[in-house]
Amino acid sequence: MTQYWPFSGLLRQTALRERLIVSLDLGDRREALQLVDRLARVVAMFKVGRALFVSGGPDFIREIRRRGAEVFLDLKFHDTPRNVPRVAVEATRLGVKMFDIHASSSPACLTDMMTRTRAEVSRVCRTEGLRRPNILAVAMLASISPTQPRLVGPRGRDTGCADRVAQIARLAADAALDGIVTSPHQISRVRNICGRRFVIVTSGVSLRDINDGQSHLISAADAIRAGADFVVIGAPVWRATEPVRAVREITDRIEQGLRANPRGALDMLNPRPL
Repeated sequence: MTQYWPFSGLLRQTALRERLIVSLDLGDRREALQLVDRLARVVAMFKVGRALFVSGGPDFIREIRRRGAEVFLDLKFHDTPRNVPRVAVEATRLGVKMFDIHASSSPACLTDMMTRTRAEVSRVCRTEGLRRPNILAVAMLASISPTQPRLVGPRGRDTGCADRVAQIARLAADAALDGIVTSPHQISRVRNICGRRFVIVTSGVSLRDINDGQSHLISAADAIRAGADFVVIGAPVWRATEPVRAVREITDRIEQGLRANPRGALDMLNPRPL
């Protein structure tokens, strides 16, 4: 049963707007920029994945930033502890709001990579006067089924999905990373382990409220109630004839879900997303 984080009731429209990330990965560079132009007034952040970044390059990120929008650079950096910080610094210089690193290494290697990345990004931000982005570890992809029983963990041992996510979350928090990307099914556990200030990004949620108690889907409202800071949405916006209206309908639906079933949610003056 989903556990609900008690400080998750951000019901104001502005807070929900800040929590929604629209993925640009369903289009090419031209289509993506057209969508940004249409949605920049109602969406605070856009996600750029590998294919779109390879085709558009760093200038594509700069174009989004010039339009006044924030960028989640979803490239899942994965290399040696020496090389990942170098790539992270270049992402920082692009002005992205957040980026992620892959967390498939052993705990010792992963801790080293996280610690070095955090330290080097912080150093460059101080010396060059840059804004420090949120650095996230990818703990679990939404496409992995919550019923998948085992994953290969450190030293070849089998480990449950939930245990592996919890381990990565602890390592990320201990290394002073800002948060993780994870499946909506693991949000409440991560929130309880890592506390209120830890950033949680999730995707793969349903836009309608799930009331049958049997579906493996989790609604966007449930994800936020459980403690998610950001919810990534893609296809429902891209498929819409009027994307602006679609975004407003999505945030309205989330708000209605939160109000209909608050589960002890508490309105806050300052939402976690910065």
